[in-house]
Amino acid sequence: MKREIIQTSDGSTTIHLEEWNESYHSKHGAIQEAKHVFIKNGLSLFEGRAISILEIGFGTGLNAFISFLEASGLHQTIDYIGVEAYPVVSEELVSMNYVQELNAQNELAIFKKMHESAWNEKIVLSDFFTLTKRQQFFQDIDDIEQFDLIYFDAFGYRVQPELWSTEIFQKMYNALKTNGILVTYAARGVVKRSMQEVGFRVEKLAGPPGKREMFRAIK
Repeated sequence: MKREIIQTSDGSTTIHLEEWNESYHSKHGAIQEAKHVFIKNGLSLFEGRAISILEIGFGTGLNAFISFLEASGLHQTIDYIGVEAYPVVSEELVSMNYVQELNAQNELAIFKKMHESAWNEKIVLSDFFTLTKRQQFFQDIDDIEQFDLIYFDAFGYRVQPELWSTEIFQKMYNALKTNGILVTYAARGVVKRSMQEVGFRVEKLAGPPGKREMFRAIK
């Protein structure tokens, strides 16, 4: 499948899959989307806490990197697990301009370490942030009550509906602690019904730039 690096509307880059006409992030702004969906409506709710995060679709590492940047200001200690079945290759990663666009030049070494570190091993990025990248199919996730927060950032329902099934959301529900939260950019009715079927209470929130709505689900 042909892949190309494109620039989104806020200046940040993403990877576009031509055959699917699908991108890793919103064309309206990769960084804007990440901050709105996963930080404002997810991470910020856990200010002042030690938390464990599961990301479904580690991809380019944007969500993990922004979470690292935000954690100190939110007085958080984060144990971050990013699941990805098909890791992004290094040639693509060097084309991502997140460090520059986030004015995080002082943390360039952290971004590089996130991607250069071994898969399936926990690494310490700072005294408040650990990262484990798991190369794993989403269908094989079997964690039980391990996470406070899930970033559900899989490819869209239009191209991979099987990743938005009741079966997958049952795994997400099982993986969360009681009162845990799942946030996603998605807002389709079929997705909401799958979430509700496994027991989630689903909230519809204002979406990021270019998207009217998004979901937050609570266990």
